[in-house]
Amino acid sequence: MNEHSNQIDRAGLPRRVLLLLTARTYRAYAFISAAKQLNIDIIQAIDMEPQLAEYWNYPLGLQYDDPDSCVETIVKFADSQPLGAILAVDDNGVRVAAQASQALGLPHNPPMAAEASRNKYRMRQLLSQADVLSPDATLYHFSHPNSDHKLSALAKKLKYPCIIKPTSLNGSRGVIRVNQPKEFITAATRLRGFLATLYPDFKQIPYLVESYIPGREVAVEGIMVGGQLRILALFDKPDPLEGPYFEETLYITPSRLSLDTQSAIYESTAKAASAIGLQEGPVHAELRVNDDGPWIIEIAGRSIGGLCAATLKFGIDTSLEELILRQAFGMDISSFKRESIASGVMMIPIPEAGLLKEVQGCEEAEELPLIEKAEITAKLNNLLTPLPEGDSYLGFIFARGPSPALVEDALRKAHAKLRFKIAPELPLLKNH
Repeated sequence: MNEHSNQIDRAGLPRRVLLLLTARTYRAYAFISAAKQLNIDIIQAIDMEPQLAEYWNYPLGLQYDDPDSCVETIVKFADSQPLGAILAVDDNGVRVAAQASQALGLPHNPPMAAEASRNKYRMRQLLSQADVLSPDATLYHFSHPNSDHKLSALAKKLKYPCIIKPTSLNGSRGVIRVNQPKEFITAATRLRGFLATLYPDFKQIPYLVESYIPGREVAVEGIMVGGQLRILALFDKPDPLEGPYFEETLYITPSRLSLDTQSAIYESTAKAASAIGLQEGPVHAELRVNDDGPWIIEIAGRSIGGLCAATLKFGIDTSLEELILRQAFGMDISSFKRESIASGVMMIPIPEAGLLKEVQGCEEAEELPLIEKAEITAKLNNLLTPLPEGDSYLGFIFARGPSPALVEDALRKAHAKLRFKIAPELPLLKNH
């Protein structure tokens, strides 16, 4: 297929994009800057009630957990302000983007593909049917009221080590490795409590138990053009991710794996994207590589999270966000290659729970060779929550240099310069 997929002439599309955001996204500014470079208007929609969105000066407030209502709102909006593309920045909006694009006749991923990229059990089913290496997974449900006896019975039947995880969250939230029955019961009880805070009215909450896949972890950044995957970057994750929690730290590109291994990773990622039905736009995949080959851990129909996209430059100085917008509007991206220099990011982990009171050492870190920036995104006096419940990092450190090894070394040295003062969160006092 050519770049004009879904038989749509993109050349005649309005130069206006609807960007589906969440309140905690880091990516809005990067997309706005890229759109200005391309003379594309951006309309920002956010996942919150319309009245609250209006208060925060967002043109559209959408509640992504009700896709049909979102589509109705977007179609009505497009009557007066026609759209040329709809892009979801985070996982939460991919189903809405697919359905609304379909309703408006815009290039899109099939809604079922978007749903499969969010529903980890459905993803596992489709990957298995396509013979893509992926962990074995079984779907279970937490019920209300609690059913501890069921957890005890299940714990005795499982094969260890294994992974317990939610079916829909990203960023390793709720993902826990367990090595024996007692650990499973503890982890499952913890996960059930965590999910109950997110879904307080639940009667049953699904979760997965998966086989644990050992090996080196990597991440692939790509873009689908008419059903064909174009690889943009392959990141090594040098730190071992063996659990019990899976907090990511370092992303380094280009990869230091052999060319044969890289080729196998690309082939597996393309096969996985096809298996779940992705057709258009960004793809982010997480894989583990061992003697059996590359295993797909996750594949999503959106781009890399956090501020990590800042590690990627194409052509002279084109950002990942600009490349995504170019593809969405049918512009040729075939000539854009990732810069030859090595680059990387350190996602600064949260060392402990509590209130962030002080950050020191950023200037010292930025003075080190190869370090471009040390950006603290956590706010002072705000509560820090580590994984598996947490959904953010302290910040990001960026580096560029002549080799992946030197970039990795620079990021580790910069991280060592940072010092954080975190105070325990005091319990609320009750009135007597």
